[in-house]
Amino acid sequence: MLIVAAYDIAITSDGGTRRLNRVSKACTRYGQRVQNSVFECLINDLEFLKMRQELSNIIDPSQDSLRFYILGNHYEHKVIHIGTKDVQDLDGPLIM
Repeated sequence: MLIVAAYDIAITSDGGTRRLNRVSKACTRYGQRVQNSVFECLINDLEFLKMRQELSNIIDPSQDSLRFYILGNHYEHKVIHIGTKDVQDLDGPLIM
């Protein structure tokens, strides 16, 4: 299923920059960055639970925000992209 994860970390607070770096690094393990603080993740239910738990443990919920949009398995026509920042096909082969 496709999950869109977005976050807003209060970098001016104590430890904010460190939390931002940790959240960003964690998100790259689950998907690809499509905007500065937005990731598209093609993952299963178990991976999503792990991702949610991991990110929840990193942020400070009194200052930071996480949002998850669950687009499901039939997401191909739910995402419209216009402009720069082409992204890799999530179903295609991973070439590094």
